Amino acid sequence: MKQTWIPGRDNKAVRHTGDPGALRPSGDPSAPSALVLGGGIAGIAAAVGLAERGVVVTLVEREAQLGGRVRSWPVQQVDGSGTTMSRGFHAFFRQYYNLRALLRRVDPALQGLTPVDDYPLVLAGGHRDSFAHVPRTPPLNMAAFVAQSPSFRAADLAKMNKQAVWELLDVDFPATFSVHDGESAAQFLDRLGFPDAARHLALEVFARSFFASPDEFSAGELVGMFHSYFLGSSEGLLFDVPVDDYDTVFWAPLGRYLQRLGVEVRTGESVVGLELGGEHGPVEVTTDAGTLTADTVVLATDLRTTRRLVEATEGGPDDPDWRSRILETENAPRFAVWRLWLDRRVDAERPAFLGTSGYGPMDNITVLERFEAGARRWSEAHDASVVEVHAYALQPGDGDDDQVRRTLRAELARVYPETADAEVVADEWLVEDDCPLVGTSPWLRRPEVSTPDARLVLAGDGIRCDFPVALMERAATTGFLAANQLLGGWGLAGHDLWTVPMSTRQPALLRVKSLLDRVGA
Repeated sequence: MKQTWIPGRDNKAVRHTGDPGALRPSGDPSAPSALVLGGGIAGIAAAVGLAERGVVVTLVEREAQLGGRVRSWPVQQVDGSGTTMSRGFHAFFRQYYNLRALLRRVDPALQGLTPVDDYPLVLAGGHRDSFAHVPRTPPLNMAAFVAQSPSFRAADLAKMNKQAVWELLDVDFPATFSVHDGESAAQFLDRLGFPDAARHLALEVFARSFFASPDEFSAGELVGMFHSYFLGSSEGLLFDVPVDDYDTVFWAPLGRYLQRLGVEVRTGESVVGLELGGEHGPVEVTTDAGTLTADTVVLATDLRTTRRLVEATEGGPDDPDWRSRILETENAPRFAVWRLWLDRRVDAERPAFLGTSGYGPMDNITVLERFEAGARRWSEAHDASVVEVHAYALQPGDGDDDQVRRTLRAELARVYPETADAEVVADEWLVEDDCPLVGTSPWLRRPEVSTPDARLVLAGDGIRCDFPVALMERAATTGFLAANQLLGGWGLAGHDLWTVPMSTRQPALLRVKSLLDRVGA
């Protein structure tokens, strides 16, 4: 049957059909049950996928709000006014098909998202790149970006390693992930021979968005990201952002949606232990509030918690290699988010979001009142700005928190000079180190959704997935995949998923290869 509906503008988007089965359990009085541990994107997606098929679900989240690493929470200013804080800016790219399908459960038209007009990148002591006028359809997007970007010169293109360029262009997932086992993004960029400016602005900035330095980040993931956001998709490099804080726009409504489906949502409750018991017995989870039992469990916690629970789990998978693979996972370096309520506005021409490279540990600047309603209300009331700076992958040489704050404050003033003399009316400072490190270890060694015990599945952005997805989209995708895995065991229908093409578009690829051959001639 010909595909007629697509989730975005790209008619080459790929539908991954869920397994067939019943839409609801049969007349058996005892419906299957599941515990979902972790209320981030992955956990919410898993809970939604299960509950929509009639599974009895209990979701446990240690924080007071859902959303995980994309949650937001209330804070109070000195003057008593209420505002919010989060773990930093997140871009909702238009090729995040499965995340957007999750959000559509409570916002069918995605009115809670607003487009960012541009995503400029600025290099210290250099120039600025922009994606505002880059076509979205491959290979025109790459040709136009190269033609208009000051990062590229014809002489630079001729010096590039054509074999490495070909590796960047000629992809087939998931095999491409394993091709680069043991190679870091930095090593691949060295081999590629990109011009220094293009390396910083076009690729290295994105590598650091995985909360790791290019020396630690997987080259295979970098290639996958380049495919997903650029050469493999017609959705483009621009993105959307929520019109208000994350909890107000999406997570609180999704929590209410889950409750309408019959899900017991238990926030502010930490998981202490996991016991799988006999091969076919119930799963038992101990929290700081008591004991919960169910037929199955979705482990959608951060990797540090996952490692702790798996290491201490009684019963379950008698597979030392599987446990070793879990325990081999690592966390990325710590990252910092600093939200500043200033006593004046930044200049009107400043973009809502600016990526930076070469400004110490600072990776981007966000002017929140440009899109977030709560920040805009505060801005209008005080004739001032709410500015956020991020440092995605802090290194030991960046110093302690006080030193990092001093550096970020100086670099903010260097990029936006009007903030140099601004008084900080209030601020919120956050440093965490709970993001997964997508490192250079063999791709097949990374834990996947399924486990040796049919009662236990994993989900999250640190879990291996065959699809070219990343960050929030990998969290949503693995959450639905975890639900599908359990649903299949009960004979219930799985959920369809969508991705960008799994391999490069052949006609376009051949044209690009011909162009490369001519440049190198």
